[in-house]
Amino acid sequence: MCGICGTVQHSGVGADPRLLERMISAIRHRGPDDCGFYTIGQVGLGHARLSIIDIAGGHQPMPDEQRSCWITFNGEIFNYLELREELIKKGHQFGSHSDTEVILHLYQEEGERCVEHLNGQWAFAIWDAPQRKLFLSRDRLGVRPLYYTQTPDMFLFASEMKALLACPEIRRELDLRTLDQIFTFWAPLPPRTPFKNIYQLPPGHSMTVQNGQIRVWQYWHLEYEPDSEIGQGSEKELADKLLALLMEATRIRLRADVPVGAYLSGGLDSSFVTALAKKLVGRRLKTFSVSFNDPQLDETRFQREAATFLGTEHCDVRCSNQDIAKVFPEVIWHTEQPILRTAPAPLFILSKWVRHHDFKVVLTGEGADEIMGGYDIFKETKIRRFWQRRPQSRTRSLLLHRLYPYMESIQRQSSAYLANFFRIEEGAPGPFFSHLPRWQLTAKAKLFFSAAVKSDLRGYDATEELRELLPRCYYNYESFLQAQLLETNYLLPGYILSSQGDRVAMAHAVEGRFPFLDYRVVEFAAKLPVRMKMKVLQEKYLLKRCAEGLIPRSVQARPKQPYRAPDALCFLEPEGREYVDELLSADCVRRYGIFDYGPVSKLFEKVRSGRPIGVRDNMSLVGVISTQLVMRQFVNSSPQEGRFPSA
Repeated sequence: MCGICGTVQHSGVGADPRLLERMISAIRHRGPDDCGFYTIGQVGLGHARLSIIDIAGGHQPMPDEQRSCWITFNGEIFNYLELREELIKKGHQFGSHSDTEVILHLYQEEGERCVEHLNGQWAFAIWDAPQRKLFLSRDRLGVRPLYYTQTPDMFLFASEMKALLACPEIRRELDLRTLDQIFTFWAPLPPRTPFKNIYQLPPGHSMTVQNGQIRVWQYWHLEYEPDSEIGQGSEKELADKLLALLMEATRIRLRADVPVGAYLSGGLDSSFVTALAKKLVGRRLKTFSVSFNDPQLDETRFQREAATFLGTEHCDVRCSNQDIAKVFPEVIWHTEQPILRTAPAPLFILSKWVRHHDFKVVLTGEGADEIMGGYDIFKETKIRRFWQRRPQSRTRSLLLHRLYPYMESIQRQSSAYLANFFRIEEGAPGPFFSHLPRWQLTAKAKLFFSAAVKSDLRGYDATEELRELLPRCYYNYESFLQAQLLETNYLLPGYILSSQGDRVAMAHAVEGRFPFLDYRVVEFAAKLPVRMKMKVLQEKYLLKRCAEGLIPRSVQARPKQPYRAPDALCFLEPEGREYVDELLSADCVRRYGIFDYGPVSKLFEKVRSGRPIGVRDNMSLVGVISTQLVMRQFVNSSPQEGRFPSA
């Protein structure tokens, strides 16, 4: 993993090396091992390297043998050895053993379609000098970020937006529609970002910049085909096929010239990935986890059971409310966008712990819930459809009480309230049936917007913008599959792999690898019948079949526990009190103009009073504080040489 950046001048002026240095300096945390630049005429490329494969020979930006094409690359191509052998047979000669050079040769062979052959996680840019064309691409699932913007005279791209903001010509202005999206979906809808005129290349897309013109296209998309021939096999056949795919996905993700560890959360997904890795490496594996003081959130027991059963060398880092409050401003500096939960903070602390143990690479179980139907929202959708067939039933609502035992607000409510909240009514479900209750709950945080922001957003509906992005096939899917597509296409890349993934791991130069997000596994799962993902209300049914005998029974049989962290109460700790009091002061709230001070002060007072607060209040307070931090760190200040500004 690395940090990349670059510029293309449209006006005939040469690339500015000093600007490239400022851009790379802003994201040097992504690649502390090496640094390089390439400038020729109108084009400049920059690279900050985290050395994982071909440590001695993988310096970037890297040219081909004719020095006609140059690449700056962030990511890993896991099938690079197989591609390299194929290219050698076609006459290509290599000067290094890096996966970076494989991309260059594959581009020479296949042109822009080279990405269709890659199995990995990437964001890269190739300057094709003969065609005077910049070619950029982002991996299928959006594991690695890629942002871009333009001035009247120049195109700029980078791994993180702070590198773009290092250019003094880029205006620092919050995009209120993106803020509305985050306060609805938890994440921006690509190509939007939190900042006006800065865009993200969507997952599964490539783009070119040539003669001042930008062209963007989609090279991969996911379609669900539960009636396909693949899905007609027996349970054992399908389980064997899934296990083989995951074993191969894990095998190639163990390729590295540095040690590879694993996150072990105590759940099914990470335990299963760890078990596969242990079988493949044939030696003791180092595993890492985070634990909490709150017994409702802590999974230490299951982490230790899994580590003992699998025979790993396990270590965990305990995360307190004080720890979360202390690092939260720095977390937002790295996420570069408002968040509604503090969940990225413990993972930020965990990645620092991993790097402290001299590990640069970890396997994780991310993606299993999206592709195999593991989230509560999939169960909830199934229960609501079941209840909808008899909306007057008072017994069917009890299933929701069983689904959310950890949510006191749900446990206290009557069937009539739940029917209204979960939109239980007769008739066919709408296209957002699965997600509307969640989105409506999240959107209540928008009540804290200032009158000016509400006025600017009047008439805007984030769900209407989402409709325009959805593929036609979406409307033919049943509610369960619609929920999967929404989670996989938007929440996964926009929040899980970003704020909880790349950004907090790469803050400490730690690379996450995700066997469940191997595109072959994802495409296979998309062809499975729904009953293979959820049997009655047993989530990830087929995956559990695969895991039999490989992980502890206690882990395999335990109910799904979503990853959660302490939220609003963290900001009452001494480590957060000073910056939180300042951010929520009347002067600061009114100066930034995003929120209404009156409701915000009442919310904070409610939290400080010790009165019970629910999901809405928790999300609202975290959302307000994180947005205020974005305003302070990015909009109302100038990052200096990539240094984290104090809160």
